[in-house]
Amino acid sequence: MRITQLTKAIALSIAFSSGVALTATASVTDKDIKDDAATTDDVVSYGLGLQGQRYSPLAKVNKDTVEDLRPVWAFSFGGEKQRGQESQPLIKDGVMYVTASYSRVYAIDARTGEELWQYEARLPDGIMPCCDVINRGVALYDDLVIFGTLDAKLVALNKDTGKTVWKKKVENYKAGYAITSAPIVVDGKVITGISGGEFGIVGKVYAYDAKTGKEVWIRPTVEGHMGYIWKDGKKTENGISGGEAGQTWPAELWKSGGAATWLGGTYDASTNSLFFGTGNPAPWNSHMRPGDNLFSSSRVAIDPDTGKIKWHFQTTPHDGWDYDGVNELVSFDYEEDGKMVKAAATADRNGFFYVLNRENGEFIRGFPFVDEVSWASGLDKNGRPIYVEENRPGNPAAAEDGKKGEVVVARPSFLGGKNWMPMAYSKDTGYFYVPSNEWEMDIWNEPTSYKKGAAYLGAGFTIKSVADDHIGILRAIDPKTGKEVWRHNNFAPLWGGVLTTAGGLVWTGNPEGYLMAFDDKTGEVLYKFNTGSGIVGSPVTWEQDGEQFISVLSGWGGAVPLWGGEVAKRVKDFNQGGTVWTFKLPKRYESNNIAKN
Repeated sequence: MRITQLTKAIALSIAFSSGVALTATASVTDKDIKDDAATTDDVVSYGLGLQGQRYSPLAKVNKDTVEDLRPVWAFSFGGEKQRGQESQPLIKDGVMYVTASYSRVYAIDARTGEELWQYEARLPDGIMPCCDVINRGVALYDDLVIFGTLDAKLVALNKDTGKTVWKKKVENYKAGYAITSAPIVVDGKVITGISGGEFGIVGKVYAYDAKTGKEVWIRPTVEGHMGYIWKDGKKTENGISGGEAGQTWPAELWKSGGAATWLGGTYDASTNSLFFGTGNPAPWNSHMRPGDNLFSSSRVAIDPDTGKIKWHFQTTPHDGWDYDGVNELVSFDYEEDGKMVKAAATADRNGFFYVLNRENGEFIRGFPFVDEVSWASGLDKNGRPIYVEENRPGNPAAAEDGKKGEVVVARPSFLGGKNWMPMAYSKDTGYFYVPSNEWEMDIWNEPTSYKKGAAYLGAGFTIKSVADDHIGILRAIDPKTGKEVWRHNNFAPLWGGVLTTAGGLVWTGNPEGYLMAFDDKTGEVLYKFNTGSGIVGSPVTWEQDGEQFISVLSGWGGAVPLWGGEVAKRVKDFNQGGTVWTFKLPKRYESNNIAKN
């Protein structure tokens, strides 16, 4: 098989150098995607498997060999369009597909780092990305490379030429919609979420035929909005989300309720369920919208065939701190009292870690994973937060001038105990490895009203650090006990994803520019390499020609320098960039030997 892959890669390189387009690489099938977590010679899904565990069974790079890891190539995105590079690469048959800031896509020879093709979306002047002009990755299916753009389109490119095959307008960017997440493909359907919660959009999950771009279904994630499904070429109603309009929303605010699905989703084949997180309700001023405000700040399970919501779990009902609920829900199994539990876990921006039954959404356990949570004193038996009422930002209507409510100090800050950056789960240790941050904020409410395409916050804030020597903490957490097994403190906030492997390693990067590998049981730093710019991407690993490769994007940016307040001063001198770095062991490591010669 490796000889076949090498032949294909050589043929592909020759074809491109001579200007000849061909389809030398194999198509990506539904089986390839469903088996992604167990295969090692490619990475064909966001999360190294649709469940999002970000675990690889590769072990050639391990605790004994990692110190000899070497960079083998670095590919620059070039130009002035640097900004945050939050993408996770995908690799198929020796070709890497990766996105960059400003809705760009590159195909790269994974052996040499040479560019095969690039695509740059023609973005209009009026795009309104909330939190930098980032993109988190592509989806692969059949002969297509599919990704979302900052003007809220899905684009499918031919994987061998980069030419457009189909393009779909998902929503109107002038209303504040955008796509920054990596799509996923389930049974021939490409599934995507949408960004724009700070502009009062309505969150939705969308399914399209991956080969043609035809709509299959749409599921809104704000109570009261109608979902739709297409059958036999006809658009039909697919039920109102959460019952009648306004049950947990006042007046007309459900019409611009937020709950954006901006991080994308995961999928569990054993329950045939899509898991999506939903963002903050709009506006941030919670006094304008009494009630739980479903389905904002929640996790929802969706039937991938029909778009219907199976169950939901709301982490922050009546969210008043912009804690969202959008972070990934990762499926895993564990044994308890002699029974196997089908569970799913999420580390929320609100500072609590939740373990749910993924079959029905029932709360199993929850616990703080950060050092301090000020807005709630704990969780009740159903996982609902027990609010500290005096820590809710005050109502501006109660102020003498009606312009600014009482200021409170809330912890964590709205950037969260964990933000978008994906955690990893190791089936070897049973631990989750969580990139987290310790910070707080002054936050207050202000009057506001909805205007299409305008910011819709009704709040002000200042983010502050709580320690002089660190903000970021990489934590190893036991989901069965809630115990923190180890931690690694980092001076700047952590903003990149995590990878873990059968080699006993945990990989992540930091804004200071280092790619780092940790001992998965002790947290000891076993490897560091400075990439020249901050890492806010997600590392991946794969095997080709008998060798294990590791890649990560380097390019500082994202929400921290834009929204970080006083914290942003800590990172103001970090350099921007745009480079894919790829590493492997020296040739002296034989393909069938995972120890040093």
